[in-house]
Amino acid sequence: MLNHRFFPGTVLLLLLIFISACSTTPRQSQTGWLIQNARIIDGTGKPGLVGSVRVRGAIIMDVGQLTPERGETVVNASGFVLAPGFIDTHSHADDELHTRPLATSLTSQGISTVVFGQDGESHYPLNDFLERWEREPAAVNIASFSGHNTLRHKILGEDYKRHARIDEVSEMRTLLEADLRSGALGLATGLEYDPGIFSNTDEIVALAKLTAQYGGRYASHIRSEDRHFESAINEALIIGQRANIPVHISHLKLAMKSLWGRSDWLLEKLDSARARGILVSADVYPYEYWQSTLEVLFPKRDFNNLNTAQEVLENIAPAYGLLISEYKPEPALVGKTVAQIAKARGRSDAQTLLDLIADAQRYTRDNNLDDGSIINSEMVIGTSMIRDDVADLIAWPFSNICTDGGLNDRHPRATGSFPRVLRWMVRNTGDLSLEQAVHRMTLQAAENIGLQKRGIIQQGAFADLVLFDPETVDDRATPEFPQLQSVGIKQLWVNGVTVFEDGQSTAQRPGRVLRRTGSAR
Repeated sequence: MLNHRFFPGTVLLLLLIFISACSTTPRQSQTGWLIQNARIIDGTGKPGLVGSVRVRGAIIMDVGQLTPERGETVVNASGFVLAPGFIDTHSHADDELHTRPLATSLTSQGISTVVFGQDGESHYPLNDFLERWEREPAAVNIASFSGHNTLRHKILGEDYKRHARIDEVSEMRTLLEADLRSGALGLATGLEYDPGIFSNTDEIVALAKLTAQYGGRYASHIRSEDRHFESAINEALIIGQRANIPVHISHLKLAMKSLWGRSDWLLEKLDSARARGILVSADVYPYEYWQSTLEVLFPKRDFNNLNTAQEVLENIAPAYGLLISEYKPEPALVGKTVAQIAKARGRSDAQTLLDLIADAQRYTRDNNLDDGSIINSEMVIGTSMIRDDVADLIAWPFSNICTDGGLNDRHPRATGSFPRVLRWMVRNTGDLSLEQAVHRMTLQAAENIGLQKRGIIQQGAFADLVLFDPETVDDRATPEFPQLQSVGIKQLWVNGVTVFEDGQSTAQRPGRVLRRTGSAR
């Protein structure tokens, strides 16, 4: 006989169960997914195998030769590769993600996780930023480092063109500790940029030691990627040794004529460091041209020095290889090279380079844009690498792939980096096997920055999965048409939910905030 005292509660429970069952979205079965007949490349680098993957909620429940269960949504992946969702360890999509939370330029590449805070720039306090994305998720997972430039600007303000005092370093440590306790992956520096360029090694070591105590990593846009490259690499390794912390070098490159063809020397140096116990790794984007500010080409900040400008054009990037990608003082210059601008103005290439910087700095001052951020009023795409070096650096076993891009970027790396590697280095040249390429996009990336249960297809891992056609996957973006979407990515799941399918976003936003394991939460 029914106990009438509990009847209202029973009805309510049944009603809630019914509503929950009816609320299942068309793209996510209540009982989960079974992806069948896929060529599974699990992220470890091992040879792929044809099989199935079962997903329940956000978790991979089983991998192998599986048959459908009652109510399961079945995806027939015959002819396609199933890999872990790609991890972009160096992204600048954070400033635009709030207006473009579907992040289609990322998901169309198969990217399921992006990492912010690189080049020394992060949001502060970091916890506020992360909590916002927990309340209002994006289509992709996000994680962040704590940025040294941000911390330095908070403490030194505009009086930053000097070494920090001991008390100021202590104050930076306090800010850093708050970020680390909030789940920052570690400390990231941008030592070619203000204000970090004025720091010394001891300052970075002091912050890195604190980071190591929390189990974090040290990521660095090193102090020089051209004229003082070797000493900059040495500094990163010294920091790793003195702080006893893993070192991750951002967008590793050989970006000067005198460095071209020296990839063997560089990789031997890094391998030697690893043999000594310094856990050094790197990320690389698959292009011969970078994007940054014109100012970064002047490490002494001698922006009136014509000889320095001439040295830049002769040894780093020629005037025709410097393409203006952002220029707020005169937007019409975007898409033109320094050489083209010089010709139109009737000025020398070197003088035009100085003039462009001076006008941009004046614009920044007049419009109060100098808030300590890396990017103010100008940016340039500079061609100063060679393809063979880029390929060698990507092929290093401890490298992973990154974009170093935003969501609305003039550099095509933001839209095409991951498919470009699959097309260029796997399908076209064979420099990497498909398994090796996927490894650098997934598990190697996760290990390099300390993410857990991501970047691998195995029981108990999170269901970040990408299905793609290895014969057609391709990048289409160029500097002239940087927003052209990549092709060949068939479907992308983030935490078990489809976010990209049939060439477009599904409008789902299941991304999670990934805080470093062991953070104080």
